[in-house]
Amino acid sequence: MTSRATSVRPRPRRPLRHLLVGLTVALVAALTPTGGTTPAQAAPTLLSQGRPATASSTENAGTPAAAAVDGNTGTRWASAFSDPQWLQVDLGARATISQVNLLWEGAYGRAFQLQTSDDGATWTTIYSTTTGAGGTQNLTVTGAGRYVRMYGTARGTGYGYSLWEFQVYGETGGSTPTCGSTNVAQGSPATASSTQDAGLAASAAVDGNPGTRWASAASDPQWLRVDLGSTRTICRVTLTWEAAYARAFQLQTSTDGTTWTTIYSTTTATGGTQSLTVSGSGRYLRMYGTARGTAYGYSLWELAVNTTGATGEPPVGTTDPYNPNLGPNTFVFDPSTPTSTIQSRLNTLFTQQETNQFGPQRYAVLFKPGTYTADVNLGFFTQVAGLGMSPDDVNLNGHVRTEAFWMGGNATQNFWRAAENLSVTLPAGQTVERWAVSQAAPYRRMHLRGAQNQIQLWNGGDGWSSGGLLADTRIDGLVVSGSQQQWYSRNSEFGNGWTGSVWNMVFQGVVGAPAPSFPNPSHTVIAQTPQVREKPFLYVDGSGEYRVFVPALRTNSTGTSWYNKTPAGSPISLSQFYVVQPGTSAATINAALAQGRHLLFTPGVHHVTEPIQVNRADTVVLGLGLATIQADNGSVGMRVADVDGVKVAGLMFEAGTTNSPVLMEVGPSGSSASHATNPTSLHDVFFRIGGPHVGKATNTLTVNSDNVIGDHMWLWRADHAASGVPTGWTLNTADTGLTVNGDNVTMYGLFVEHYQKYQTIWNGNGGRTYFYQNELPYDVPNQAAWMNGSTRGYAAYKVADSVTSHQAFGLGSYSYFNVNPAVVEERSFEVPVNPNVRFTNMVTVSLGGVGTINRVINNAGGTANAANQTVYLTTYP
Repeated sequence: MTSRATSVRPRPRRPLRHLLVGLTVALVAALTPTGGTTPAQAAPTLLSQGRPATASSTENAGTPAAAAVDGNTGTRWASAFSDPQWLQVDLGARATISQVNLLWEGAYGRAFQLQTSDDGATWTTIYSTTTGAGGTQNLTVTGAGRYVRMYGTARGTGYGYSLWEFQVYGETGGSTPTCGSTNVAQGSPATASSTQDAGLAASAAVDGNPGTRWASAASDPQWLRVDLGSTRTICRVTLTWEAAYARAFQLQTSTDGTTWTTIYSTTTATGGTQSLTVSGSGRYLRMYGTARGTAYGYSLWELAVNTTGATGEPPVGTTDPYNPNLGPNTFVFDPSTPTSTIQSRLNTLFTQQETNQFGPQRYAVLFKPGTYTADVNLGFFTQVAGLGMSPDDVNLNGHVRTEAFWMGGNATQNFWRAAENLSVTLPAGQTVERWAVSQAAPYRRMHLRGAQNQIQLWNGGDGWSSGGLLADTRIDGLVVSGSQQQWYSRNSEFGNGWTGSVWNMVFQGVVGAPAPSFPNPSHTVIAQTPQVREKPFLYVDGSGEYRVFVPALRTNSTGTSWYNKTPAGSPISLSQFYVVQPGTSAATINAALAQGRHLLFTPGVHHVTEPIQVNRADTVVLGLGLATIQADNGSVGMRVADVDGVKVAGLMFEAGTTNSPVLMEVGPSGSSASHATNPTSLHDVFFRIGGPHVGKATNTLTVNSDNVIGDHMWLWRADHAASGVPTGWTLNTADTGLTVNGDNVTMYGLFVEHYQKYQTIWNGNGGRTYFYQNELPYDVPNQAAWMNGSTRGYAAYKVADSVTSHQAFGLGSYSYFNVNPAVVEERSFEVPVNPNVRFTNMVTVSLGGVGTINRVINNAGGTANAANQTVYLTTYP
């Protein structure tokens, strides 16, 4: 097979309520000798003491917001035990801010921002940290505003945020903010009370083209409304009227599009171009006309809006859920599309992507509900998916397949592709569908129709393939694994069962699974899936609106979530998503998240130089076409706060050429909140260190939050040669794949390969893994380069000595030390000896006899080497 790719966190103690933190603020006047030329400097003034303060929450009545600005270091504000939280003070007038002092109680903010605002609605960040250590922080800042707040995104303990004092220093009388020159209305969604005809649409008034216009019906009242995407501070509105103008009208703002506030009114307008200075804020602005200046309707060439106070928050446009821009690499077909057009597009994509495993191209091919005839050969970085609520809403007469004869007849290289949410009816006279894949190639929420048919997970004759996933899928006929080396099937239904095994076949919650028989044949069968939610997916409803369906959490489940039943879950309109195009900055993405938006990443490589920060509970982050987030300049790709119910799905995270400390972090260090009823979940999330270029990351995925669910992940370091791929022990450097510090974390279908130290290290209690595939690093130069103290090599799966409860089922670890076959790994699984730490059904393999794994788990199990290449162990202890 030539495939691809510690310490335990302390529990925080309750902060001591009698802890007092003193503060001495030195106010020093600058003095010069008589005749000196340097003027005396006035010291900044404490502006916040005694001012009105508000907060996102309070722990109880004895810890109000006002206690943080009362000048008494024995009283405090404390928030609820969740993220994010904020404390805000109203200085009464605009001020220039030069210093903010934070006197933390024991419950401090590890990640927070200091922000200013002129209106209490639009905020500018003047300080940010993700490494706060509590205590007393005296922070020199530069900013201005009437309002100042501490906006906390990650707590340093399991409790809330708690401040003895929040002190803001500066000088009042700051200058009025400048009215910007950018027309934020241009290109934003616009609607109107009426249009004169189809050629005079509302959008024509915000398209930046002075030759196009909106015109209304010839009656009163009429209005034109523009959605600015978020609450903005509006300082100027410019109306460029056609001859049919408004004699009487109002300019109005709204935060919700329902309740309106008038910020300008006139009854004596004369048309032409009106540049109106205004003061107001809102997400929506409308011109509300009450009296026409002519017998015709209202007609505007252009409506322009200028804003202030939003320099720290990039503008984020809205998404039309009926006609979203899913990017140039997403192809959406409906039943009226000619079959020849569909097939031509599919053929073109496959020709480009058949061997293109390290190129930047990414594609999604989506089918609206209906029936089609198509032969889908699925190459690298291509997703084919239906846009129905049920897989049976889209039926392809033909094939959706991956063949073993591609890539020179080596299906162990068929990675990074996906088939989802549609049904397939094979052509008349054909009974075989082939899905010969290896890692990161989910066959999810699919339906292969016909009891006479079979799906083959290999080439049907010779050759081999290596690992994959069937999930939430119905196969009416038979599943034939053939020479497929390992496979994980979850919550699926096999009408005519399963045949075949090699090393490690795991079935969980599968109707029609074979009988348990490990190791001969190597079938591990778990009757139910204890807790899982299926992957969110994009669909189109009966009105043509694009939505994302978020499946509900299921407990002790078997079978699919959809076959002969109504899926449980909730839809979210795509209007609530920010659609991310390649080239969008992380700052803009974070602004969208801060405004309460979900994220839909379009196919492509998305470069970030700062972390995407997901702070809001229940946020959905969904990728199309295996969209890839590349962490450049040593950045972290994504951080998820310690909040309930975040869903991240369909994304690849890739290391840049400068070392990143971690590519993705779920929960900050020290997270301890329970998410048992609404866990964060990761679905089809893949990681790559190296491949298209040299890649470096110390850690790849770190899970600090409790109760996280991993639903099919492949973490891979590039360690052996492929065409044009830079590899080498000192080139693509990465210590560890997965680190789990949270408690009660569950992994379904976990693939971790080729890292240079521990592949997986588990520090939290109550962890569970169902199916694990690992290959050790191929490129170890010699034994001396791969020593863990006095131990030869590093375990593929390490459970920390302090862990008291852990379970794992169906695990395989393989060696192929082709650079130096004399290298030995002492053991593949290393765990504490405890009756509540139990491993079931393990296999170690020396691939081709190249390299040695001395023991399976701790000191148990035989040696895998050239003489005895495969070793099984059914239970430990």
